Amino acid sequence: MRRILVTLAHDLEERGGYDLSECYIDAMFVPAKKGGDCVGPTKRGKGTKIMAIADVTSLPVGLSVHSARPHESRLVDAVVEECHTDNLPERLIGDRAYDSDTLDADLADRGIEMIAPHRRNRKPENKTQDGRKLRRYKRRWRIERFFAWLQTFRRVRTRDEWRAANYVGMVQLACIIFLLRELSRF
Repeated sequence: MRRILVTLAHDLEERGGYDLSECYIDAMFVPAKKGGDCVGPTKRGKGTKIMAIADVTSLPVGLSVHSARPHESRLVDAVVEECHTDNLPERLIGDRAYDSDTLDADLADRGIEMIAPHRRNRKPENKTQDGRKLRRYKRRWRIERFFAWLQTFRRVRTRDEWRAANYVGMVQLACIIFLLRELSRF
């Protein structure tokens, strides 16, 4: 499934279907009532976390599945490594969970600018975000639209598979369908 997804993403990128100047990052919790590989306990119960990067048109750029236990900011490197496109996004826009100086530095080494509003407990002298860049945060609904598209598939909305590889295949199959729909427009 991954090879098919990468091939479709490369084809779409060559045709100009991706806009990587501004991408959005977020995670979605998926309940896993039956347990299995890569399932972690949280306040909401046992589950899995889908980390995704979407472009301006809500198409998947990167995707990874993890246990629900670790914080989202610790999983950013893994989802950037799993990008399907040749090029990496120029800017990543996320919510307050991604406000971290070490994360900003790690992504800057890769040539990616992280834009996230500051957490409330951040001291005023440590504020680094510019208000003009945060205007892009208003368009973060695009990643939420991608997750809404994913949840139209029952096998993705609730994890029934014991093995993590089978569940990842279902998520990738849903993303393949999204990319095929977009390629049919060209």
